[in-house]
Amino acid sequence: MNTATSTAYHYKVVRQFAIMTVVWGIVGMGLGVFIAAQLAWPFLNFDLPWTSFGRLRPLHTNAVIFAFGGCALFATSYYSVQRTCQTTLFAPKLAAFTFWGWQLVILLAAISLPLGFTSSKEYAELEWPIDLLITIVWVAYAIVFFGTLATRKVKHIYVGNWFFGAFILTVAILHIVNNLEIPVTAMKSYSLYAGATDAMVQWWYGHNAVGFFLTAGFLGIMYYFVPKQAERPVYSYRLSIVHFWALITVYIWAGPHHLHYTALPDWAQSLGMVMSLILLAPSWGGMINGMMTLSGAWHKLRSDPILRFLVVSLAFYGMSTFEGPMMAIKTVNALSHYTDWTIGHVHAGALGWVAMVSIGALYHLIPKVFGREQMHSIGLINTHFWLATIGTVLYIASMWVNGIAQGLMWRAINEDGTLTYSFVEALEASHPGFVVRMIGGAIFFTGMLVMAYNTWRTVRAAKPAEYDAAAQIA
Repeated sequence: MNTATSTAYHYKVVRQFAIMTVVWGIVGMGLGVFIAAQLAWPFLNFDLPWTSFGRLRPLHTNAVIFAFGGCALFATSYYSVQRTCQTTLFAPKLAAFTFWGWQLVILLAAISLPLGFTSSKEYAELEWPIDLLITIVWVAYAIVFFGTLATRKVKHIYVGNWFFGAFILTVAILHIVNNLEIPVTAMKSYSLYAGATDAMVQWWYGHNAVGFFLTAGFLGIMYYFVPKQAERPVYSYRLSIVHFWALITVYIWAGPHHLHYTALPDWAQSLGMVMSLILLAPSWGGMINGMMTLSGAWHKLRSDPILRFLVVSLAFYGMSTFEGPMMAIKTVNALSHYTDWTIGHVHAGALGWVAMVSIGALYHLIPKVFGREQMHSIGLINTHFWLATIGTVLYIASMWVNGIAQGLMWRAINEDGTLTYSFVEALEASHPGFVVRMIGGAIFFTGMLVMAYNTWRTVRAAKPAEYDAAAQIA
């Protein structure tokens, strides 16, 4: 290697985002356990506005999606884009700005949402000043990521970077269009859209926040970290390209399935349903590609809990992307919508897919960016894996049972056309499921505490400065 012309990977911002992923994971999931307990035992609302379910629930979703999930995406994209492009991170100071800017966004959310400042839009509750800050940080993120791609030392753009790039560009468009609003005070605004149009734009945003933030971005993680941890090439590179173009082409149309049996025009509802069903093909194409990457390496699952995290995340990805299109069918949706089945579906994707693939990726990269051979304890990673798996299964199974029971009780009618059950009776029947859901979430949360301890022990013994100096690229 010609050291006169070599440079080092820029890992400082990766380390920062990786640590904050673990921190925000504990905060967001801990909050989730608390509000799950509130549903089982409402006195835990404490009769205070700031601690009520209605205010803490959007804080929980923002914390797990944008704080935990967002920091995981920043960390893994900054890490993998450098290594796949064989170049250092473009504009490191701008990358540092994205870290501090994103933490400020999260902090402002943690203050404003419990105080009741909200736009009342799902996954977009933050008010207009914070929306502007998000836009600035996101533009900086795009400059760093695409600048690194533009200065790459290799001709080829690896497929993982295609997914990261699509996620960054599409989330920017979604954020801007859905948050077009008219400010009326420093912390209050009204949407530029009205009525059914506002609902349509919101769920075009809402479902594609799932589609691009929580799917495309994390598929970028999958396409880099599964082959690296398995030490095998991607099963089919051609399939990965087909997967990419099919997914981003179809996903953007699926949002109306959130609005079945509403004031939305029937053609829009049907379009959303059909596109959701078509979406099954590219989703499973990606899942199969990830799974088949382990061809010849399945024996590694016996001894490698990091690989186990990544592979089980793919299994949950396959399951939730089968379940989603099924729930988009109008007749199924008539039973499932507004019930806990939807909550179970969301968390099959959020805990089983997003959290598990993030955790696996972090266990892979944290030792590397902190100059260690491996995490402090492989045994603790194994413990974390089983806590995460058991917690997820308890959570989603309880919500499936609750959801189907709720749907059947709500639609049951007597011979004279009156409702067989009152809403309160359906709620009472749901109580055991609420308790099991809380227990499942608490078990998953315990796994995050184990991860935090393992990470702390790994970082405490690290020498990142020496590693950075040695991590040279030609």
